[in-house]
Amino acid sequence: MRSLKNIVINAAMILAFLFGLTLSATAAEPSFEEVKALAENGDSYYQNIFGHYYTDGKSVRQDYTKAFYWYQKSADQGNRHGQLYVGYAYKNGEGVRQDYTKALEFFRKSANQGLPHAQSSIGLMYEYGRGVRQNKTTAKEWFGKACDNGYQGGCDEYKKLNEQGY
Repeated sequence: MRSLKNIVINAAMILAFLFGLTLSATAAEPSFEEVKALAENGDSYYQNIFGHYYTDGKSVRQDYTKAFYWYQKSADQGNRHGQLYVGYAYKNGEGVRQDYTKALEFFRKSANQGLPHAQSSIGLMYEYGRGVRQNKTTAKEWFGKACDNGYQGGCDEYKKLNEQGY
């Protein structure tokens, strides 16, 4: 029985080698062309990743307008990370006219799906009165949500406002 098991394992390894597959636990990062193809075929995860290529100038010339285009496509499909980065684009005026109200709208969409960075971003909007009336108590609530969801930045901001008496 043991030799049959060894034969099966060896056969699997040979097939993996022949087909260019690896048996490692970690997969290789997809190439630029693979990410582009997946994004163009409507995969919201890779649309968001492709947006980062343009934001960071990775394998392409940095272009915030194109980054926004891909983030928006991702966000339109309900991808919480795409929604977060559309929010960042509106907040910072990168690739689109700065609009705090729209930034907050997209941060809320993402935050409602539990993304702690979006929750913290809403906290910052309230803390500094960007797109909303400044309200540090509400800001603290959002930082608390971000902290509860594991984001240390939210914990730090919560602690800061708590020490200020909010």
